[in-house]
Amino acid sequence: MPRINLLPWREAQRKDRKLAFMVALGGAAVCACVVTAAVYLLYTGMIDAQIRRNELLQTQIKILDRQIEEINSLEKTKRQFIARMDIIEKLQRSRPEIVHVFDQIVKTLPDGVYLTSVTQTGDHLKFMGVAQSSTRVSAFMRNIDSSQWMKDPTLEVIQSAPGAFGSSFTLDAQETAVTADGDADGPAPRVARAGEP
Repeated sequence: MPRINLLPWREAQRKDRKLAFMVALGGAAVCACVVTAAVYLLYTGMIDAQIRRNELLQTQIKILDRQIEEINSLEKTKRQFIARMDIIEKLQRSRPEIVHVFDQIVKTLPDGVYLTSVTQTGDHLKFMGVAQSSTRVSAFMRNIDSSQWMKDPTLEVIQSAPGAFGSSFTLDAQETAVTADGDADGPAPRVARAGEP
């Protein structure tokens, strides 16, 4: 007589499969959570490291900006010092020039011409004086033109006052820059006296 299994084995097999599926599903969920947490921690660490790098860069940029400002300030101070040194050097060079100019004024002044005022503005000279005649003023202008330290004489005014000694005049001239060896551009000066051509 054949044996018949009356136990519900299919249901037991179904329960076993269901249990294995639930275990596999739970394991997959746990693995997914672990992977997600690891990825999150990895990206969080990378973001924190990048934030620290950015903060370091910002700090270094601020330090460099301060150094650039200091360099610009030093450059400005350097330019000011150079400008002052140039002015001092120019004053040192021009200090003996006025002595030479006055010496040339005395040498170029012909007989019968008397100066009442000499004014210097930069390299511009203005002479005011009295001459016995206009010929002597012309001689004075020729002497200035041939001078080593003065050039370009220009007569502004010449007036003859009745009853006065000669004619009053106003004359302009330019101071000449002389080279380091003491020679101006052009030939050696020749001073003419009144009455000479």
